Amino acid sequence: MHFQHSDDIWRDFPELVPGVLHAAGITADVSAAGAAARFGEIAAKRLAGASESELPEIQAWRRAFSRMGLKPTQYRCASESLLRRFRKEGALPRLHPLIDLCNAVSIAYAIPVAVFDVSRISGFVEVRHAVGDETYLTFGGESERPPAGEVIFADAAARAHARRWTNRQSGLSAVRDTTTEVLIVAEALHDSAGADIGSLMAALTEELTALWPVAPKQAILAASSPRFDVAEGFDITGGFDGTEGFGGSTSRRSEH
Repeated sequence: MHFQHSDDIWRDFPELVPGVLHAAGITADVSAAGAAARFGEIAAKRLAGASESELPEIQAWRRAFSRMGLKPTQYRCASESLLRRFRKEGALPRLHPLIDLCNAVSIAYAIPVAVFDVSRISGFVEVRHAVGDETYLTFGGESERPPAGEVIFADAAARAHARRWTNRQSGLSAVRDTTTEVLIVAEALHDSAGADIGSLMAALTEELTALWPVAPKQAILAASSPRFDVAEGFDITGGFDGTEGFGGSTSRRSEH
């Protein structure tokens, strides 16, 4: 299995800095409350000095959404939506320890962090423009078809695991209590994205190894090295066939 962005994405968004992490051995029987609280304090301090829409990380994603022809106040990147909820409610809902951790990291850095259940992915994940024949499963169990040109996370079976790039993940590959192997993707576009993605990935790796017996593999991608290969052993002929229901925990982008 591998992860990459298409050439078109790199061409249109040369400022993009993606961080990608793979980990196996995740369970739902731990608590990420302590880590979530620490990262939540960082987010609260940032929001005390500015609204989420004023943060450079969020402003960069708003500009990107405008370039994609989307109204930024109608379709927000996931980290902005999480920050809005955190500012209004003072906390985020507890869903699954890994999602709780990634949500907290996302609001601390104001950077979208997506988490996918690897067992529900067929072959690979590529961030690319939709052709128009892909399918997307909502958390309500409904099937949608992203229009041609929309930026999606697509796999080898033409399933969209996220719509409008960093706006909303699919219920298809959402993390649930039975999830053991995950692919985590963080993407940033602001001026200090390189340093901030590096810091985010280091922090996430530290927290993952503290909570689970995992050995994460990670990389920061670039147009010159756009592909992340997951450790050997993944069955590229597998993946979710879409015929069973889904439940358990929701993924980070599902909250918005």
